[in-house]
Amino acid sequence: MKATCDFCFRECTIEEGKTGWCHARKCKDGKLTSLAYSAMPAIAIDPIEKKPLYHFLPGSVTLSFGASGCNFNCDFCQNWQLSQRHENGEKVSISTPSLYAKSHNIPSISYTYSEPLVWQDWMIESAENATELGIKNVMVSNGSFSKSALERTLPWLDAFNIDLKGDETFYRNICHGEMKPVINAIETIAERGKHIEVTTMLIEGIHDEAMIEFLGKELNARDIKVWHLSRFYPQYKMNNLKPTSELYLNKMIQIAKESNIPYIYAGNSVLKNETRCPSCGKVIRERPGEIIQDGRCKYCGNAIYGVWK
Repeated sequence: MKATCDFCFRECTIEEGKTGWCHARKCKDGKLTSLAYSAMPAIAIDPIEKKPLYHFLPGSVTLSFGASGCNFNCDFCQNWQLSQRHENGEKVSISTPSLYAKSHNIPSISYTYSEPLVWQDWMIESAENATELGIKNVMVSNGSFSKSALERTLPWLDAFNIDLKGDETFYRNICHGEMKPVINAIETIAERGKHIEVTTMLIEGIHDEAMIEFLGKELNARDIKVWHLSRFYPQYKMNNLKPTSELYLNKMIQIAKESNIPYIYAGNSVLKNETRCPSCGKVIRERPGEIIQDGRCKYCGNAIYGVWK
């Protein structure tokens, strides 16, 4: 007997007694079971900006959960100790996150740290509970959904940060995945009106000007408003490389701004992050700083993309 997993773009056909590419689900008696369902080795309360989300409830904290596993194997993975291992953690019932968040006045729950796609069954059930209690749900993901997985998760998620890691060659050679399903997911999430911010981690000497120009055009064509460009630090299989310099990051940010994406931010950096009104050009928020009232520029009244309260 065998079964097909539809949790991500790979759509693995799994033989009896075997696991799929991510090793998170196993075929038993012709049915798939999650091997570490509800096991959460990573639990924390984080600033929402850490996800990073700068235009979604800024200044708030979020209750973060992460299980083991990932459907990519990025050579540069910054969280490989969790994503590339399959460890059991504290068992967390689907009602615990929402009840804790509600009792501690935490406005959102984030599914993060590793890749929530491989443990989306628990994520969706938790998000359903949270929605019933008025708690927002955030997914930080590589974005490589299958079509059915995206349709299954969209109703329960309020905000996404999706990694757009590079071009197709970068995905195949360094991430051991594919770019197309990520771009398709970004487009669908934006079209459905869900809050979305995109992150690209820059590796100096690999991400060049042409790649940033290409990614910027792809994102702008899909009406993405917020793009985070962050510095790489040596990790995992790329531990021999140097960290991306502040100078290089700043150079790439200037190139990214030519894409006409209105809000571009530096990550893992000392560079100042300001939110400027795309209409009048004035600084309307620094980090940390005042909340943008009613989602409009205090100078000209222009609508500012985001969820502010």
